[in-house]
Amino acid sequence: MKIAVWDTYVKRENGSLMHFDILVPNDLTNEQDIYNFGNDYLKSKPFKTDVLSSKECRFCHIEHGTEIMINDIENQGYSIIEMENCS
Repeated sequence: MKIAVWDTYVKRENGSLMHFDILVPNDLTNEQDIYNFGNDYLKSKPFKTDVLSSKECRFCHIEHGTEIMINDIENQGYSIIEMENCS
């Protein structure tokens, strides 16, 4: 499965910058759906963050999904790769 990677940066309440990727099927092009996935992920965190929008989240590239990514996408519509300051 081809996966679209959306590079995302969101400021945390402590001032640090979270960096994570939102992974969706390549054929999903509705940006609001992708932002909603990112906001759902942010709601799962025990700390507050800024709201995610087109300013913080941009399409980056296409790659082939791993088994874990594909499983996440099949079960919840998206997958997340945590990069920096996500815990």
